[in-house]
Amino acid sequence: MMDVDPRRIALVMALRKQGVTDAKVLSAIERTPREVFVEELFEHAAYDNTALPIACGQTISQPYVVAVSTDALELDDKCRVLEIGTGSGYQAAVLSQLCRRVYSIERHRALHIEAERRFKALRIDNIATKLGDGYQGWPEQAPFDRILFTAAVSEIPDVVAQQLKPGGILVAPVGETTGPDLERFSQLLTKMIRTETGWKKEALIPVVFVPMLPGVPQEKRETNGSERQR
Repeated sequence: MMDVDPRRIALVMALRKQGVTDAKVLSAIERTPREVFVEELFEHAAYDNTALPIACGQTISQPYVVAVSTDALELDDKCRVLEIGTGSGYQAAVLSQLCRRVYSIERHRALHIEAERRFKALRIDNIATKLGDGYQGWPEQAPFDRILFTAAVSEIPDVVAQQLKPGGILVAPVGETTGPDLERFSQLLTKMIRTETGWKKEALIPVVFVPMLPGVPQEKRETNGSERQR
């Protein structure tokens, strides 16, 4: 039996002290090799409870925020989850252990390709990835049981919200996405449950996420057929 990196155990203990108690969520985080998802320069800090920079001006989220977001989704093994913003792939890798399938969209081709490589290397086969505009969601695979945004929005795009099943849960950082107020935690991680008559909302914790942007950046060697599944 392979020994568990003591840094993973220390991280889980830190998350417990911060109030994360769901055993399944903590176990998923403990089993996910975060060092695989960070840049080589930051491997020494892979299990620090902090956000770290990745390519394309993005970040890999603080483990505490990943834990709170994952816990708020109330996942079970039948859930189909839409993730807006693949980034490094770390959050999707955590989710994949707790649900039936993750559908993850990324607008940066470089991040999309690298995340796919990581999923393949880790033999994670229940994550489907797509290069695309997160503001459009993934209508071909809708409806979803859960939706998670990993970039901040001033309000939830209606196109995406409508892809959630009634009774489903959506979690997103909502609030200011530009300006100096970002340093004053003007975003709130928000849990939303879609009811038959509207939405039930709950503010969870203050956060600072990079802003969600529309469209797909035009990059060199852009080709068609960018949607792949693993």
